Amino acid sequence: MTNQNTLRDRALAFRALHVPGRPLVLPNAWDAASARIVEDAGVSAVATTSAGLAWALGVQDGDQLDRERALEALARITASVAVPVSADIESGFAKDAAGVADTVRAVLAAGAVGVNIEDALYGGAGVLRPVAEQAERIAAAREAADAEGVPLFVNARIDTYLRGAGGMDATLERAAAFRAAGADGIFVPGAVEPGTVKELADGIDAPLNVLVGPGAPPVAELAALGVARVSAGSSVALAAYAVVRRAARELLDTGTYGAQTGGLGYGELNSLLGQGR
Repeated sequence: MTNQNTLRDRALAFRALHVPGRPLVLPNAWDAASARIVEDAGVSAVATTSAGLAWALGVQDGDQLDRERALEALARITASVAVPVSADIESGFAKDAAGVADTVRAVLAAGAVGVNIEDALYGGAGVLRPVAEQAERIAAAREAADAEGVPLFVNARIDTYLRGAGGMDATLERAAAFRAAGADGIFVPGAVEPGTVKELADGIDAPLNVLVGPGAPPVAELAALGVARVSAGSSVALAAYAVVRRAARELLDTGTYGAQTGGLGYGELNSLLGQGR
């Protein structure tokens, strides 16, 4: 288990990476191997993708994965890398704010120093949680981390654009409420149009995180708009799984191996995973 002094140091280091105009770039990982690969590529921190992690464990994304299995996977990831790790904890793996606090304590015990908490609501009466309810959950996360003496970076995800549940005004309203509740950063997936990103960066008093993938503006352009964090989310995992499907279909249909071209060498990956952390 990581001691509290080390966690505090990692949390402070992770916090310092969020600089508008010089964004933290995160090709999100979903298991120990992908975490080690992105670390070896030169990232300053590793962030998990909840979707990729759920899929790797055979579960659908969207609050379907149980907390115990998610945290076991997180602990393997933090143990595999030397850089700070931020955990995507979906809605907090809990029904209420007290449960979110329990999750945060477990996240710290697993060695992570950041969390994403989303306001999407699955299986409820609405698309998003009410602002006051989500603010309570964020406050619980903040208080739990502070009580442990770790300046956990709480990244509040707002799904207004991703789920078509509101525009700029609703997003800024939620951002202000979540900041007041103790969020350190604001994540607005689904917003990549430059004018929208600029307005969000100017209107939110916190580091802005955007979600990227094919078709999104380059990192340099997002940096110029004031973005402080750029996340690939599940897109890297989706690309990796697409290779699996292409290779399987080619092998079964034509008996050839072209889709396997360009893969990592066995010795390279095996050595990478064999390095002590």
